[in-house]
Amino acid sequence: MAYSLWQKFTMIHHILGPKFEEFQTFLRSKMVDDQIKRRGIKHAGVLTAMGSVKRHLFAPEDLRTRAYEDYPLPISSGQTMSQPYIVALMMELLGIKAGAKVLEIGTGSGYQAACLSELGCETYSVEIFPGLSKSAGLTLERLGYPAINLKTGDGRAGWPERAPYDGIITACAAISAPRELLNQLKPGARLVIPIGPEEAQTLKVFERTAEGFKETGTTRVRFVPMLAAYGDAGREK
Repeated sequence: MAYSLWQKFTMIHHILGPKFEEFQTFLRSKMVDDQIKRRGIKHAGVLTAMGSVKRHLFAPEDLRTRAYEDYPLPISSGQTMSQPYIVALMMELLGIKAGAKVLEIGTGSGYQAACLSELGCETYSVEIFPGLSKSAGLTLERLGYPAINLKTGDGRAGWPERAPYDGIITACAAISAPRELLNQLKPGARLVIPIGPEEAQTLKVFERTAEGFKETGTTRVRFVPMLAAYGDAGREK
């Protein structure tokens, strides 16, 4: 008899009983060691945050058995929850410390916002899909992250009423860095964003300097196209 992933997850939960969360803690620790540390992430705060946030509780119920695998996961509205390593890499590239004020574009499941909160950031997050924003808000509140500020709207505009920010991190790819987001950075702050068409994207860092913006390319990534209201955007496959 073949079982669905959710049936397997339910059976594991039933068999392990009170030890179920211990098992999830083990999987998170293994995720951090095998997927994140091994690829060179060294920021202590990022590693702690990734090991603390219960990623499986942000995943759709039928995909929770795969929450700590080295892949992005599909969520509602045709979007995805980014691969753990990409979440960690983008946070490290921000170059921020606890207490930093950070804007996230693309709330999605709320997972990355929770990681930023665990990092000690004052976190603001914009999501274009009202259903996703509402669902993420409920999950974040249930898991003890009520201080994260959420807004439904077009991410290209940022959140100017709360600007400026110590860092901006996006879960969407653009052909070029949106001027509105660059303008909401504090001096010395960074925008971390995938840039390029779907088939040839690079994760880039734009740092605000006295002379303008310093652009640095890091690694190749691939993000799916988003709605026109988000501009030339996409979220990671």
